[in-house]
Amino acid sequence: MNIDSRNLINYFQQVVEMIEKEKDHLSELDRKLGDGDHGVTMSIGFQAVKDKLDHELLDEEDCSKICIVVARTFLSAVGSSVGPLYATGFLKGAKVIKNKRTLDDESLTKFWLAFVDGVKERGMAKVGDKTMVDTLEPAANILKEEFEKTGNFIEAFQYAVDAGRMGMESTQELLSRKGRSSRLGQRSLGVIDPGAASAYLLLNTFLTSLNSKRGI
Repeated sequence: MNIDSRNLINYFQQVVEMIEKEKDHLSELDRKLGDGDHGVTMSIGFQAVKDKLDHELLDEEDCSKICIVVARTFLSAVGSSVGPLYATGFLKGAKVIKNKRTLDDESLTKFWLAFVDGVKERGMAKVGDKTMVDTLEPAANILKEEFEKTGNFIEAFQYAVDAGRMGMESTQELLSRKGRSSRLGQRSLGVIDPGAASAYLLLNTFLTSLNSKRGI
């Protein structure tokens, strides 16, 4: 399937709305592991993005430029560690879709694989550390595997989102090995990592936006 700049902007608008609905839940997860501000931080970042979407990006047709502005705006608005992580992901994704007004199946696959690579490169975490990588790496692996089989992005991405959800849920049984929560030891067990949760929500919202485009 193909999406254009308007569809991409619509996705980010849906992310803004989703974060507002989920920010209390994300902060509640973070209260059990960290500062308790993950939802608020995500909200601050995407409210800043909303301002760009409503004004500066309103008529932008280059999908890469949209992602670059979103990344830089989010990074500028968010001082915590999540800012550089998501910003790097979107910047890496932007590089592989440079100058594109329309994204086909191959471009969409490359974008999300680059996004995940960017987050991993910046955060230097691995699966099992109880971070957003526990969501993103399984999703990327399945996306790559399924797309290579079928060449169909939407089908591959549906499997990827399912893998991401399972990865997110797996963090409940993991000990934190990164950040402040790593100092909790056994007390970090039994709670889903908030970063893993927000990463899943970003993926799932993209799937929702695609299904909306398809009339599903």
